[in-house]
Amino acid sequence: AAAMLRELRRRWGSYKYRFVPWLALNLRRQRRTLRYVPETSQDKIIADEDVFETLLKTFKALFINDFSRQADILAFLPEVKCQYVELLTVEQKRSKVNSCTHPGQHVFSPEEVLFNTLGFTVGRDRSSLVSAGTGVFVTKGFVPKGTVVSMYPGTVYRKHEPIFFQSLGNPFIFRCIDGVLIDGNDKGLSRSVYRSCSRRDQLGPFQMSDESWLTATLQNPLAVGQYVNNCSHEKAANVCYQEFDVPGHFPVELKQYLPNIVYSHDIESHLRCVVLVSLRDIKQGEELFSNYYTVV
Repeated sequence: AAAMLRELRRRWGSYKYRFVPWLALNLRRQRRTLRYVPETSQDKIIADEDVFETLLKTFKALFINDFSRQADILAFLPEVKCQYVELLTVEQKRSKVNSCTHPGQHVFSPEEVLFNTLGFTVGRDRSSLVSAGTGVFVTKGFVPKGTVVSMYPGTVYRKHEPIFFQSLGNPFIFRCIDGVLIDGNDKGLSRSVYRSCSRRDQLGPFQMSDESWLTATLQNPLAVGQYVNNCSHEKAANVCYQEFDVPGHFPVELKQYLPNIVYSHDIESHLRCVVLVSLRDIKQGEELFSNYYTVV
């Protein structure tokens, strides 16, 4: 009986966020955990251009750091290759590496690249909240207010697309304001669906998304946003979700770091991403807490 009660409690912990009466009761009681937005169009902490520039800068640094593995891609992009060789030369001079063409240049870990680029690193660890499981922390450095601090990975579904079986027992489904869903679960059926869609969309050597967030070894160290816990009365929110549509001119060679993929490959719309933006300065060692509920 005790085991059955524990299992029921665990399942309730996963599903209560979808139970409308529970939501109505708790939204009224816990005003602090809400974020109010006057209009859908104003649901932006920072400009889309700033999000784009941050992702571009970070992904370029990751690409250059892993330059020796990019030969197949660059063979199809000679003009782009010249640009990256120049950037690599500058980077190696800054790192006091003598040769600008030697394939064995010093390679940093993705976390080190993130720190060298944005001035901080983030990582998963046991949450400071009791019974919250995994959380996300600033493991090194300092995050200024208005900074992209992580990304919410997963398969992107439009409102009419099938997600019922993936949603069973799954607390990692993020709902965008327009009804688009992102399944950030890295296990079970969700994991298999993401990998299938990612490999479906690969064009020769060009990967259209990043699969490494499904593993313990991240290629894009920002892709941990699904493990950010909701704020509470004791722990106020210090980050907020912001939706971002990847523009069509996003460099094709850098799409390998995008931790999202569309469920249907025939859609013409831009890829939906969700980033988490800092609401205040965040110091090393602090856990990230978000607002799960946005009231428009």
